Amino acid sequence: MAEVRLRPKLGTVLAAGGVGAAVSAALASLGVATYFVRRVVTPEHEKKDDTWIVTVDDPDAGDDTITLVAAPHTLSPGRYGLWLERGAGHARVGEVISSDLSARRANDRTVVRELIDVDEGNLDPGPARWNSYYYCGDPGSAVGLDFEDVHVPSDIGDLPAWLVPPASADDRPGQWAVLVHGRSAKREETLRGLPVLHELGFTSLVPMYRNDLGAPRSVDGRYNLGLSEWRDIEAAIAYAVGQGARTVTLLGWSMGGAIVLQTLDRSDYSRFVDKVVLDCPVIDWGVVLTHNADLNRIPRTASMLGKLLMGRKATRHLVGVAEPLDITVTNWVARADELHHPMLLMHSRTDDVVPYGPSEELAEKRPDLITLDLWDGPMHCREWNTDAERWEQTVRDFLA
Repeated sequence: MAEVRLRPKLGTVLAAGGVGAAVSAALASLGVATYFVRRVVTPEHEKKDDTWIVTVDDPDAGDDTITLVAAPHTLSPGRYGLWLERGAGHARVGEVISSDLSARRANDRTVVRELIDVDEGNLDPGPARWNSYYYCGDPGSAVGLDFEDVHVPSDIGDLPAWLVPPASADDRPGQWAVLVHGRSAKREETLRGLPVLHELGFTSLVPMYRNDLGAPRSVDGRYNLGLSEWRDIEAAIAYAVGQGARTVTLLGWSMGGAIVLQTLDRSDYSRFVDKVVLDCPVIDWGVVLTHNADLNRIPRTASMLGKLLMGRKATRHLVGVAEPLDITVTNWVARADELHHPMLLMHSRTDDVVPYGPSEELAEKRPDLITLDLWDGPMHCREWNTDAERWEQTVRDFLA
């Protein structure tokens, strides 16, 4: 019998090609989504230099200035720090004195800032990393406050913490404050808040939480966006109560705000909390993830898929988390009626990381509880840097 060749119909070929393209697109979207959410939940302890020092003027000649390559962060008004020598050194810079943005090449555009001090290391031309905390070190070396290194027992081990006594034990006996830093930040982020609390008579406790550099590691080694870290803040409140605290004020920066809100919702110790102060807080992780996906030009479909992956038990392993992360429970605009604590929200309309919209919406829903202080100009969590007097007075008035 002669050989018979079967030639597929054109429609069959096109259909097969269409399926193949669809599968390829789906796999690509899955890969992007997985990469995106893994980046969100993975601690970033090793950060790259993001600033270039062009020249340093000689302080002995009376010129306390430093010239940097111009960038949005180096042009920001206010006071900031510079990590030098891969973090081994540190300097502090002040306001912008002048800038030259006329050069055609971005690396030739410069900004001259006040040089306040070199805390440690050598300040030389070359790479550096911007420090929005302004301060470095501990409460003693940074802001001149007496403190004690203590350990807070938690379900994953002992958490290192700073314990800062009040200016006078007679001012506010039994009133404590627990300060919570943000994602992939250090405890130094909270140093800006300690002097005003010290002045007001609070005993301040600044704990690390799980997966911080120097703190115990969780089972998965991932940030859980506040959905597990709240247990460490509960442990800090329990420690304070065990040391004689009658009331506790919680302060949180960025993801620290999300952690604080989960603590208020889930912990029995929230009954000891009297007031809450949040700086550029994550009020709704869904909004934050979408915003950062847009910034990184990640398709909305991949962003939505990433949220689904982290929230499903069957797919959590793709993200690397031990338990599903249901970010719908982090939407406090939707859950506004469940809040019970007086709260100060400070947020910048120009926040480049955490959009201020949810803070404004939450304040509109709960004017009985929430005091909202919106800023114009500062980048993420840099209100204090641009106007320390305003930031401290706002906190002082709220807590007084």
